[in-house]
Amino acid sequence: MAATAISSLSLPALGQSDKISNFAPSRPLASTIRICTKSSRHSLTSRSTSRSLIHCMSTVTDVPPVSETKSNFLKAYKRPIPSIYNTVLQELIVQQHLMRYKKTYRYDPVFALGFVTVYDQLMEGYPSDQDRDAIFKAYIEALNEDPKQYRIDAQKMEEWARSQTSASLVDFSSREGEIEALLKDIAGRAGSKEGFSYSRFFAVGLFRLLELASATDPTVLDKLCASLNINKKSVDRDLDVYRNLLSKLVQAKELLREYVEREKKKQGERAESQKANETISKCLGDTLYNPSFLVEWK
Repeated sequence: MAATAISSLSLPALGQSDKISNFAPSRPLASTIRICTKSSRHSLTSRSTSRSLIHCMSTVTDVPPVSETKSNFLKAYKRPIPSIYNTVLQELIVQQHLMRYKKTYRYDPVFALGFVTVYDQLMEGYPSDQDRDAIFKAYIEALNEDPKQYRIDAQKMEEWARSQTSASLVDFSSREGEIEALLKDIAGRAGSKEGFSYSRFFAVGLFRLLELASATDPTVLDKLCASLNINKKSVDRDLDVYRNLLSKLVQAKELLREYVEREKKKQGERAESQKANETISKCLGDTLYNPSFLVEWK
């Protein structure tokens, strides 16, 4: 029964209804190349430590195949991963590889917040915190990105959102601040259709901002999407899929927990049975080989 539930998680990451091929670049991978140019951008690092960062945008050849990214992940983290987690991780890394190497891709902290949220939900309850962190590091580095940056930016976005209200969250464009500047930059790129690539992780990032700001009114998401020049229908679709994935994970983890408990109980019963048999054998042995018993038997 547990195996059935676990296998049901073998679906495109975040459960999207669109096919994976929808994420592929418009040109064949063999004809695309990564061109890296230095440019300034809004970053969540301190203003005192802000610096020019290198942006890599896939434009014409030499994009690594999915198999290389998956291979890099497996080389970096060689320990076995329980199937309930590994199945979804493998789906996610395929999806993120295709997002990562689209020619319009550009890292941003809302995307990072979305991925971190999905990852932490997926890996909740993992047997080892140390292994969970090591898997995260191997995963992000396999995509040639910085796992520390993901965590730092996600944390700063969370801290900012907690200090917001429904009104201030939507009204970012009229205020000054580090996060506000970042959101303005996203809105500008999304509005011009240049240098912005919407993704499912971005949608989850928006949802997390609303959640942390306690913005429960459904109209707040409408307004935030409008302010960011993001298609609300796409966000709604991807959030529905995200919730569906979480529901499947909860069910599968519960079945797995029950399965593990049953196995432990069976192992305990087998151990008790073996112990009882050993005790009986020892008692019989002591009796049979006791000299006084042998004399009486004769």
